[in-house]
Amino acid sequence: MNMVRAWAATQCGGPLEKFEYDLGEMGAEDVEIAVEHCGVCHSDLAMVDSEWFPATYPLVPGHEVVGTIVAVGAQTKGRKVGQRVGLGWHSASCTHCQYCLGGEQNLCRKSQPTIVGRHGGFAERVRAHWTWSVPLPEALDPGAAGPLMCGGGTAFLPFVIHDIKPTDRVGVVGIGGLGHLAVKFARAWGCEVTAFTSTASKREEALLLGAHHTISSVDVKELKSIAGTLDFLLVTVGASLEWDALIATLAPKGRLHMVGVVTEAMKVRTSGLLSWQRSISASPTPSPVTLAKMLEFSARHGIAPQVEHFPMSRVNEALDHLRAGKARYRVVLDADFSPAG
Repeated sequence: MNMVRAWAATQCGGPLEKFEYDLGEMGAEDVEIAVEHCGVCHSDLAMVDSEWFPATYPLVPGHEVVGTIVAVGAQTKGRKVGQRVGLGWHSASCTHCQYCLGGEQNLCRKSQPTIVGRHGGFAERVRAHWTWSVPLPEALDPGAAGPLMCGGGTAFLPFVIHDIKPTDRVGVVGIGGLGHLAVKFARAWGCEVTAFTSTASKREEALLLGAHHTISSVDVKELKSIAGTLDFLLVTVGASLEWDALIATLAPKGRLHMVGVVTEAMKVRTSGLLSWQRSISASPTPSPVTLAKMLEFSARHGIAPQVEHFPMSRVNEALDHLRAGKARYRVVLDADFSPAG
């Protein structure tokens, strides 16, 4: 028996409760990670609340894990006991499809999310295929690095897949868990950065994070003042916005790119796209290769999430803090399971 202590939701929207489960037999290509810290993401809330689809309970959330490898399968490669790693949204993929072989394992049709159909990182231990356990650079603070594994990777991937140039003018919509990291990435990338926010008090914060300019994301008149100027606009929020007004801020061939999950249909006039050859795109969390690049970029440029810490035993307080929109800007749980249980 490989019993693990964890915190699990036992019903839709309910509080997390103490929970124990058997990890089962170790997979030949798996690693077992002793969880030290785990970020709390809005995706965790979405799963607890069955927001996207009916979840299966009991459900152990947590997919922004930082911890130390304590066991490896017989066929694990490149990982060893005692190595500190990060684990994000995915824990496994098929390893043999065209996407896996091409280094885009995040697009594998058989990829396994860390908290869908398996238990995540609000626990003592978590397992994953070795390819998805990404070594953590020593320059990064393990206590703050967890949110990089999902929020950071999600904000970083668009810069890679769309070959953003240091000379580009980049806008970031939403200064929250994803957006505050996107601003830091864009500034370190060398871009001229404009932060879009609906909260006046966040304008000064956005400038401190590295933005060169700030603008309202909901004031159509203010949006018109920068019409036709941006090369790339990264939307990090899940709210319905003035899409046509945002698209109008793009220069010819400009791109509006979505990483926030907007559950309502987007109403867009195609004329704003056709006339200036603009486009709309989206991307998920990245592959292990891109996660590793993001961690190295963060270490090189001193980029870290702005985090608030809670002991894992206060997980429900942490979730309520996030639900209330009070997090600045990411919440991290510190594992505090006592030896005696």
